[in-house]
Amino acid sequence: MTTPASPAKPLDAPLVVAGRTLASRLIVGTGKYKDFPTMQAALDASGASVVTVAVRRERLYNDKGQSLLDFIDLKRYTILPNTAGCFTADDAVRVSMLGRELLDQLNNPGKEWVKLEVLGDKKTLLPDPVGTLDACRQLVKEGFKVLCYTSDDPIMAQRLRDAGAASVMPAGSPIGSGQGVLNPNNIRLILELLKSKEHGGSPDFPVIVDAGVGTASDIVIAMELGADGVLLNTGIAHAADPVKMAHAMRHGLEAGRLAYLAGRIPKRLYATASSPWTGVISYIPGE
Repeated sequence: MTTPASPAKPLDAPLVVAGRTLASRLIVGTGKYKDFPTMQAALDASGASVVTVAVRRERLYNDKGQSLLDFIDLKRYTILPNTAGCFTADDAVRVSMLGRELLDQLNNPGKEWVKLEVLGDKKTLLPDPVGTLDACRQLVKEGFKVLCYTSDDPIMAQRLRDAGAASVMPAGSPIGSGQGVLNPNNIRLILELLKSKEHGGSPDFPVIVDAGVGTASDIVIAMELGADGVLLNTGIAHAADPVKMAHAMRHGLEAGRLAYLAGRIPKRLYATASSPWTGVISYIPGE
């Protein structure tokens, strides 16, 4: 009689943000899809447990009278309201308040959360660092758990953490650009500064790469750098097949995270034999 195999040990601990344990390290958006059913299928394929909704810009109803919220299972997903489209701190705070009221009515657990975006201009969609820091401080005072979108500036990332952000979310590249992680060294610096006790950080402080992801390999790079998670929207929503791309993003994130935890071999200039030279039996013809 064979003994049943013991359950496999989990390969990774779950991500915890603002005291909430997430079932997935991938956070996805709900905008830019051609229709709500496609969005619904892509969300399911992504494996995400948190989805973002742009309170200011999102169409809650389409031209068929369908509601976005009818296609999001509120028992399965935590909604993360975001302040996309805000260009001042005051506007971002006001939209955050509206998002909290909406989720309070829906009894969704994400009602104290907000993904903060304060943008500098409509062409580049780069974050306004002064407005972002100001809005972060105000929202923390109002009791929000702020997941803060920012540039890949390590010093700005530190200031946002010190202002009380629950997570800092540096951009891999400009919003919707699909360029991937353009400056991996800055992401490394942010991770070091925010997670090192030497710099006032904590290994458990969540750093989530946000913006610019175009395909699964971009996610792999972000996760292999040591990011705790990735947030994306356009890379899935505007793919030729959003559902297939959502599957790819899900697997890319898992592969990148496990590769980071496993620890890659060092890069070398010269080859290294896979088998040892010692103990090899030489054969010389004619002997």
